[in-house]
Amino acid sequence: MKYIFSLFITLFISTVCFGQQQNNLYPLGQYDELTDSKPFDDVSVWNKMKTSTALSWGSIDVRYKKKDVPAIQQQNRIALKAWKGERVNAQAVLWTKEDLQNATVTMSDLKCGSSVIPASDVTTSFVRFVMTDEYNRGSGSGCGVRENKAEWDSSVVADVLDVNLHLDVKAYTAQPIWVNVWVPATVKAGKYRGTMTVSAENLKPMTLQMEIDVINKVLPPPADWTYHLDLWQNPYSVARYHQVPLWSKEHFDAMLPIMKMLANAGQKVITTTNMHKPWAGQTEDHFDSMITRIKKIDGTWAFDYTVFDKWVEFMLNEVGIKNQINCYTLIPWALTFDYFDQATNRVQFINAKPGSEEYTAYWLPFLQDFSKHLRNKGWFDITTIAMDERPMKAMIEAIKIIRTADPEYKISLAGNYHTEIQDDLYDLCLPYGQRFPADVLAQRRADGKISTVYTCCTEAFPNMFTFSAPVESTWTMLHAVAENYDGYLRWAVNSWTADPLRDSRFRTWAAGDCYSIYPGARSSIRFERIVEGVQDAEKIRILRQEYTQKGQKAKLDRLNKCVERFTLGYSAKNIGTPEGDVKELNRLLNE
Repeated sequence: MKYIFSLFITLFISTVCFGQQQNNLYPLGQYDELTDSKPFDDVSVWNKMKTSTALSWGSIDVRYKKKDVPAIQQQNRIALKAWKGERVNAQAVLWTKEDLQNATVTMSDLKCGSSVIPASDVTTSFVRFVMTDEYNRGSGSGCGVRENKAEWDSSVVADVLDVNLHLDVKAYTAQPIWVNVWVPATVKAGKYRGTMTVSAENLKPMTLQMEIDVINKVLPPPADWTYHLDLWQNPYSVARYHQVPLWSKEHFDAMLPIMKMLANAGQKVITTTNMHKPWAGQTEDHFDSMITRIKKIDGTWAFDYTVFDKWVEFMLNEVGIKNQINCYTLIPWALTFDYFDQATNRVQFINAKPGSEEYTAYWLPFLQDFSKHLRNKGWFDITTIAMDERPMKAMIEAIKIIRTADPEYKISLAGNYHTEIQDDLYDLCLPYGQRFPADVLAQRRADGKISTVYTCCTEAFPNMFTFSAPVESTWTMLHAVAENYDGYLRWAVNSWTADPLRDSRFRTWAAGDCYSIYPGARSSIRFERIVEGVQDAEKIRILRQEYTQKGQKAKLDRLNKCVERFTLGYSAKNIGTPEGDVKELNRLLNE
């Protein structure tokens, strides 16, 4: 019967998807941005331009406004520094008082004598504009219900890095251009020079010069980075947006480039779910169970791991994320648990609190069977039973059941620090603002446990909303290093809104909180700055090791003092600026 039920669901989804495709709700190619209602520079300001169209390098720390003349002094050459194997970013701005048809951006090879960074290692993207909103008035946070978008101050901001190679640029518009260069690890050290060219059907080609000083240091490939990056994936959003049946070949084809972006950012964790709506459907596309529970007519249980296995094997073998599998959850926000009941031929739900007989009867057989399945697959040692922001008493009861099922299970929690349970937690992620006791953190590291930090809608700074300063994404990654954490967690990387390419606002939380990768494997300013921060963390680790081994105490002290700028105490003193702190750190890392 379960197969008939599955077939019905598949046919239903396919029918709905076809209807939505007809309405073209989910663009993957060219699309029109939403109109900005905010005031902008009028024609008289634009007409002061000496030429009809201008092009200049800008700053990666600025979200340039769509309808304002950029407040920059024109710069035709940019000089960057990079390690071998590192990705570096630059941003240019094209602004015009005439319509430009079919604008394109190309980058030449970057050459240093006979050594070359090929153009194929350079990605140029038009930065597209998406609708955003603001913090909660009075509280300075991004948490809370936002059903009525009209109540919130909204505007369009530059964030989406488009995959389309051509774009029509309207008159009286500033069009940012993002440039990302992934320096090959095999090139020789030296200064590499190349040219970026912008052209259009009615525009004489315009050029900018780029120089990258590649120093004689090597950044390992992302899979070898030690920084524990955990950005939660949502496969259900991809199925909805791409209009394909869940877990079909088309679904995995659509997910592959998105998940590869994560792997190339150093992602270490695969997000899986073992129950229906572990977070009470808090996203546009709720998470469902990847494991089917069947209560047979004789009262015994059977478990189907088909979807779980398919997803994990895809992420391990095709994507290359291999360090950890986090399986959510034993304690959902709503204590309601589903199963397919053979006796009634229906999906049934029970309500049970941790510690109750009903809760134990539901979870213990599963955890015992799941342990056997994971061991058979060879995944037991990299899997954790994961919880999120759950009370200590509920955690204690869940831990009892987990330990009864298999004492060797690993357990993870993203939530508040509790002395009573921290020993049981292999992977413990604290909210921004909390700290581990120093002796506890040292012991956890000695025991091979993982200790990380997370941010969410709560923080006004640092955060990754679409209206947040771009540097905050980098700053947050470095904060984890400064506080001696192993890495960083964020609850969503692709839990897309209803219209994510055009509108990042959501019914709860500030705009952009739900995702930093856009549909069609489009990156964002925020995501690229996350990668920058993780790379910097790896460079810090490498240099600390080198300076220690060589006894270069002065260099080590200078580096550590600079890293200290990213701690809670330092930021609270309002010394310097996030942009200035990141630039100073980069100067030291690239000496």
